[in-house]
Parts: sequence; structure tokens; C-alpha cells
Amino acid sequence: MWAIVINPISGQGKGSTYGTRVTSFFNSRGIQYRMVTGASAEHTSRNLAAFLAQESNCSGVVAVGGDGLVHLVIQQLAQTGIPLAVIPAGTGNDICRTLGWPLDDLNLILESILTKEPQYIDLGVVDGEWFGAILSTGFDSVVNERANTYKWPRGPMKYNAAIARELPGFKPREYEIELDAQTYRTKAMLIAIGNGISYGGGMKVCPNALLHDGLFDIMILHPISTVEFLKVFPKVYSGAHVSHPAVKIFRSKRVRISAMAVAYADGERVGPLPVQAEAVPSALLTWLR
Repeated sequence: MWAIVINPISGQGKGSTYGTRVTSFFNSRGIQYRMVTGASAEHTSRNLAAFLAQESNCSGVVAVGGDGLVHLVIQQLAQTGIPLAVIPAGTGNDICRTLGWPLDDLNLILESILTKEPQYIDLGVVDGEWFGAILSTGFDSVVNERANTYKWPRGPMKYNAAIARELPGFKPREYEIELDAQTYRTKAMLIAIGNGISYGGGMKVCPNALLHDGLFDIMILHPISTVEFLKVFPKVYSGAHVSHPAVKIFRSKRVRISAMAVAYADGERVGPLPVQAEAVPSALLTWLR
């Protein structure tokens, strides 16, 4: 028995459309499944936990939604050996990008569930919460805080509006960053701790992060002017920003960050710093491209 977990309102209704396509695929092949959803994220999480407790031989879980839904499902599946398939039906879909899947070929993902063996990948865990792609703090978190207050515009434009609002007055924070081998104190505009490569709908903030090495890639953007930030920012979509002199990359299994700031993981609010994160090898079974 499979679980198909759907967020019907993700991607401005794409979750519902893709959910119908996934269930049709399973029905056409006679594969048993149960749909799992809920009136809220917490309700969906409880329903999935109840299903997994009842179904001791769960074949796998298909998450149909955005990074928020995948993040929710990961909390239930980490270190269980139950495989996760990700159907990109959200706005950013960065966990799906991290796994290497195209965002416009649903059939390829579904056929691979039946024809390919799932593989183990690393996850990060921050203060007891699992994440698949990026843990971040700094300017992007400030933008998230602002964007979450907007009812309009929707989708990516909401974040562009928040960037335009926050950037002119943004000031770098003082951070203390404790790594495996050193403690690093610096002012920074942004710090990204990458298990995966991207966030924010394809921003390759940690373009060289690997899913099988047991380490985070930690990207630090030191203070630069607003004009310079606007010049560097477009390069994050290709990962070329890492060659900028204001960018520094570390690799570490553990990291602790302290500052007067907040952190987000996979686009979900973690809370105020300090936070402590660790890369956990082979924590999730999933399908890779």
C-alpha cells in the first residue's frame, strides 16, 4: 500500500491537478494506495503519521505539492527506510530540483517509481527538524518574513516584492559560526547551509553541494553594497556567484550559528538563532534522476 500525500492548493491549484494525474496513474496500473491530506499542515502530518503506524509494510509515499509539503513528509520518513517520491506541484520545487528531476515531466517521475531502485541520500537536521535542501539565515530570511505577511501578489512575485521592500534598508548581521574545525566570526548578508543545491525557485546558492558526502556546503555572503548585490544576485541562478570575492564556502558536518536573526529550512520558518545543524548520512530513501 502506497500513501499519496496531496496539498491541493499548492502552486495555485497545481497540487490538485497533479494529484488527480498521480492517482490516475496508480489506478491504471492497479497499484493500491490511500490518499492522505488534511485541513492544515498539522492535520496532514497527523494523518500521515497515523497511516504509517497502521500500514507496517508501506511501499512508499508520494508527495504531491511544494517544498513545504515535502518538508512535512520528510519529518515522518527520515530514517525509516520508507521511500519518498516527489511530484513538483509547488512554487519553488527546490527539493525536486535537488533530486535532479525535471519540473515539466510528471510521467518520467512516475514511471521511474516503478522501474528504478530508490537510493539513500543525506538529510540535514536543525534543532530536531529535518530538512532536505537549504537551511538559511540573513537577507533571504528577512525577505521570507516580509513575504509571509503579503496576501498579494502570489507566487514568485510575492518574494520579488519583498526583496524590493527589504533590500534598501537591509544591514548585515554579526554572526558567530561554529564548524567542525573552527569558529568563524564575521558580518554577513546571507548564510546558506546546503544539503541540496538550491532554494527560492532555482537559486543555486550551494551549487556544489552533494547528497551523499555527509557534509554541508556553507555559503557566506559578506557585506556588499546594494548596487553590487543587484549585480551579483542574478548569478545565483547559475551558481556563478560563488566566484565573487565576497562569497566564502566552507564544508562541515556540523554547524552552529548565533546572531540576532531568524532561520528558515526548505522555506519553512525554524525560528530565532542560535541554531545547530548536522548532516546525517543516508537518512532518506528516495528516487534520484
